[in-house]
Amino acid sequence: MSIFQSLSISGSALTTQRLRLDVVSSNIANANTTRGEFVNGEWVPYRRKMVEVSQGNAPSFANYLQKELTGVRATRIVEDQTPFKAVYDPTNPDSNEQGYVFMPNVDITKEMVDMMSASRAYEANVTAFNAGKAMLVKALEIGR
Repeated sequence: MSIFQSLSISGSALTTQRLRLDVVSSNIANANTTRGEFVNGEWVPYRRKMVEVSQGNAPSFANYLQKELTGVRATRIVEDQTPFKAVYDPTNPDSNEQGYVFMPNVDITKEMVDMMSASRAYEANVTAFNAGKAMLVKALEIGR
C-alpha cells in the first residue's frame, strides 16, 4: 500500500459525498416543482435523483490478491421511478381536467435522512484524511 493511498481513498470518498449532498439539495429545492421537463407535449414534474456509488476501480483478481484498497466513486445519477403524488388543487394552473396536480416524488424526510448520512460520512472522511496527514507529518519528523 502506497504511503499516500489512504489520502487518495479519503479524497475519493469526500468527492462522492459532496456529490450526494449536491443531489440531495437539488431534490429539496425542487420538492414542489410541477414543471420539471417537457415530455410528449406536456410538463412532467421533477423526478427525484439518487447517486449510485461503487468501488473506485474495477475489481480485478490482482487487487483481491494484493488486498489493494481503491476508494469509492459515483458511477451515475439515476432518477427514482416511484410514482408522482396526485394532489387535488383545481386552482393550480398545472392541474388536469379532474383538478389534480401531479407533484414530484420527493419526500423531504427521506432527503433529510440522506443529507445527514452524506454529511456524517463526509465528516468521517475529513477526520480520516486529517489523521493520515498527521501520521505522514510525524513520519517526516522522525528524521530530525
